[in-house]
Amino acid sequence: MKDLLKRIVSDPDICHGKPTIRGLRYPVETILELLGGGMSVEEILKDYEDLEHDDILAVLQYASKLSKVKSIHTVDTV
Repeated sequence: MKDLLKRIVSDPDICHGKPTIRGLRYPVETILELLGGGMSVEEILKDYEDLEHDDILAVLQYASKLSKVKSIHTVDTV
């Protein structure tokens, strides 16, 4: 699992420091939005040919880590 998480990087010079996949300017949040919107992994990989299957798994593991918090705060929905 840790090897997959190495694919997620934050660089202040790329996407304003947001976590991205291998520094490719694909923010983690974008991939999560695509998945949440109903796109399949295969559809995402077809549309973004420089991404790899393990990149999508890394995004999901990263999101899983972020969800393991010690306290919950309400968030306004958009």
